Amino acid sequence: MRWDTMSSPPDILHPDLGIHSYGHYLRRRFGCRVSKVNVDAGFTCPNRDGSKGVGGCIYCNNVSFSPRDTQPAIPLEEQIRHGIAYHRQRLGSEKFIVYFQKYTNTYGSADLLADLYRRALDHPDVLGISVGTRPDALSEEALELLTTIARTKYVCLELGLQSRDDAILARINRGHTLEEFVEAVRRAAGRGFDICAHLICGFPGETIDAFLETAELMASLPIDSIKLHQLHAVEGTELAEMHRRGEFVPLTLPVYVAAAADFIELLPERITIQRLYGSAPLDICVAPRWGLKNNQMWYAVINELRRRGTWQGCRAGKSGAGAGSAAAHHV
Repeated sequence: MRWDTMSSPPDILHPDLGIHSYGHYLRRRFGCRVSKVNVDAGFTCPNRDGSKGVGGCIYCNNVSFSPRDTQPAIPLEEQIRHGIAYHRQRLGSEKFIVYFQKYTNTYGSADLLADLYRRALDHPDVLGISVGTRPDALSEEALELLTTIARTKYVCLELGLQSRDDAILARINRGHTLEEFVEAVRRAAGRGFDICAHLICGFPGETIDAFLETAELMASLPIDSIKLHQLHAVEGTELAEMHRRGEFVPLTLPVYVAAAADFIELLPERITIQRLYGSAPLDICVAPRWGLKNNQMWYAVINELRRRGTWQGCRAGKSGAGAGSAAAHHV
């Protein structure tokens, strides 16, 4: 489906990007440029400490997506000041969301969580928090705390799903099921805060068609935003060793870009898109090594939509990946 054979994209979409970008959503909601400031609050995960398993997810090395100024040894307030200064200078941002990113950030007592979240919100230019966690580490106490905070501040709960296939979840050592994710979303819905789902494309044994079915799942749930990225291997992970043994062959750039564009076309326009790619420092990135900077990755997908003349949600509710898609490729 192309722009010349359909009505124009909905007004909710960014007029130049053809997607409902999270940055565009935040600017409309708060009236200024808003940036997320990453912090490390010193958490672990239940699939690392023996509660659910050990070793963590096979692709996870948090160094790959964490700024050097976010370490648990650095006081939380100092991490926030560093992050705010960086985004003010780089992007001219005026307000900020503190993102509790590393590991499982509801995996602690209610008192600990309340103290950490309060300290993040104490900064006068912080308008809210974003909390990354797992669906099997979301206590009722944590949900009630986030519900209370959301009455006066912005809150986004970020839940890692990665794959809708339970066999894949088991192989990557996630330690939870699709059913647990769906139940966590339903428990969190209607509490006054946003819900974001984390998804990965490129797991061994998964076809692109099977991956695209995840868009239908997102449409069926009260999900407000998504983060999507390609599976990539970094040093210090089991996935890197699998790559060296020939057990993990990463997607090529054209296949990933086409799959991401297919996914966006199937994703309802009400869902905001927070990210479309993953990146890692070159000194620890094993594969794929596409040689593109972050903005180049973003626009590789956006330009594919432009080439097609399509936009987010133009095929929402319609099955099949369509002509010219990546659906025929296997991961």
